[in-house]
Amino acid sequence: MTNHEPNGTQASGALIAVAPTVNNLPGQQIVLGEDEPLRLASGQMLGPFTAAFQTYGRLNADKSNAILVCHALTGDQYVAETHPVTGKDGWWASVVGPGRTIDTDKYFVICINVLGGCMGTAGPKDIDPKTGVPFGLNFPVITITDMVAAQKHVVEHLGIKRLFAVIGGSMGAMQTLEWASRYPEMVFCAIPIAGAARHSAQNIAFHEVGRQAIMADPNWCGGAYYNENVDPERGLAVARMAAHITYLSDSALHRKFGRNLQDRVEITFGFDADFQIESYLRHQGRAFVERFDANSYLYITRAMDYFDLAAEHDGSLPNAFEGSPVRFCLISFTSDWLFPTSESRQIVHALNAVAASVSFVEIETDSGHDAFLLEEPEFFRILSGFLGGAADQYTQLQDGGAA
Repeated sequence: MTNHEPNGTQASGALIAVAPTVNNLPGQQIVLGEDEPLRLASGQMLGPFTAAFQTYGRLNADKSNAILVCHALTGDQYVAETHPVTGKDGWWASVVGPGRTIDTDKYFVICINVLGGCMGTAGPKDIDPKTGVPFGLNFPVITITDMVAAQKHVVEHLGIKRLFAVIGGSMGAMQTLEWASRYPEMVFCAIPIAGAARHSAQNIAFHEVGRQAIMADPNWCGGAYYNENVDPERGLAVARMAAHITYLSDSALHRKFGRNLQDRVEITFGFDADFQIESYLRHQGRAFVERFDANSYLYITRAMDYFDLAAEHDGSLPNAFEGSPVRFCLISFTSDWLFPTSESRQIVHALNAVAASVSFVEIETDSGHDAFLLEEPEFFRILSGFLGGAADQYTQLQDGGAA
């Protein structure tokens, strides 16, 4: 007998074990929750389960130079190296690496594939030991809080008591805020980029369109496509296409594509990809399905939807940071309409309300939400300046100086 409810979800309070992930992915994997299962926000208990992560640079003798980079929705742990599936550069190779803004000659950088992901950390495509088949929708629904709790176990496994910095963009910013709020004693400085303290109704709506595209694909099979040797590629590709539009600004799309035709001089009066933007989005969709699991997309978007830091603290966002020793630097972008600057300002106001240490900058760019992933010199300069100043403060603190 299993603990599965008729609707396909695990019963509240159930102990859920995940068979160790077997793959040939580079990097590190550890098994967590063997002695003490991870209590999820839903009340369910997870353990044992696998967490996959990658590190860059060298941890110094007193373990004081660690930076945790939290990835966004469609990212993973391969920050600064050739991706093992796509063969492309790491998603933040322009920022992380020897001599880069986050200098791996100086810092020890950690990036962990989030809980519910599909690059080595436990998620819906992994095997349920009770049934011998992939979990699918029987995997427990997870939250940003759960992701961060699992990350904390990885950091502790590495023997690190305090992170010099936690940094991330988009969903990574949500994780960064959760870290600073829930485990402030473990974070010296926090850098949320292009983020928010909760997911807006508009963003939830965009995610629901993507989820419905996946679930409407006949190959989704109620989430059990693993057992049918099929894949809801079309639905996942459409979800990716819809989401990708939100990552760009209108001016960036116009500058890059305009109304230019794709490999033709006249329109076809049909539904082929007449325009370059159509061809571009179709390419983005096709490339995405090569490396991402459809059910993981459902789970991770749901985790973002559920994120509401004020709700976790009696409806008060300032309460989330009361007495915080963390140094904050929030960064937003003028053309980001997915996570607009107003969302960052709300966090800044909450931090100011409790006299927290906070810096804030809005960077002028027409690149949209994805600006933090692109070549933005002003962004690099701001990030480098804050890290440099924080490192000096941290050194003084380590030497017994004023906090």
